Amino acid sequence: MNIFIMGAPGSGKGTFSSRIKEEFNLNHISTGDIFRENIANETELGLQAKSYTEKGLLVPDEITNNMVKEYLSHLADKKNGYLLDGYPRTLDQAKAFEEMTKGTDLAVEKIVVMDVPFDELTRRITGRRLCKKCGAIFNIYSKPPKTEGVCDECGSALTQRKDDNEESLKVRLDEYAKNTEPVIAYYEEKGMVSRIDASKAIDAIWPELKETLKNK
Repeated sequence: MNIFIMGAPGSGKGTFSSRIKEEFNLNHISTGDIFRENIANETELGLQAKSYTEKGLLVPDEITNNMVKEYLSHLADKKNGYLLDGYPRTLDQAKAFEEMTKGTDLAVEKIVVMDVPFDELTRRITGRRLCKKCGAIFNIYSKPPKTEGVCDECGSALTQRKDDNEESLKVRLDEYAKNTEPVIAYYEEKGMVSRIDASKAIDAIWPELKETLKNK
């Protein structure tokens, strides 16, 4: 089973990707992981990508597409397929990946979209607090720490990411609407999209998501 998981910032992609990975024994991959590994290993595609990122430029779709395909082709453990997060970001990427993988075992089969209203996304993003020491994540609205500003797990101080504010979120959502929503519409025309109401509590979302993936 090959899946793209899509959704706006704060929609819960990371949280549910971990659960999907374990439940269905999939390789969970983000485009960030792919870029970092290729650049660290100084592959041909990695060096090409680095020449753009070092100049603060976006990596062209052609390089990104080939890097994703190469990475998936050479997975040491194929498992039961893949769960890809953060790709495709544009309609051109989606169409190119479809062309490259048509008729192969790398072709995407399911698209999961995590739907969350703007107000709830704002609450999740602006309320998020992180522990840099142990990686625990809290939210002052929905999952507050027992002591304000202190990690429950290790007692370290909690921090807020600089871009976890309403202004930054709006920029990211505008970018999402411009680039990613056309990708979702493209797959919806093909009947490949399952939309999940991700505004509910985690324990209410998971059974629906799991059943959707089993039945599609």
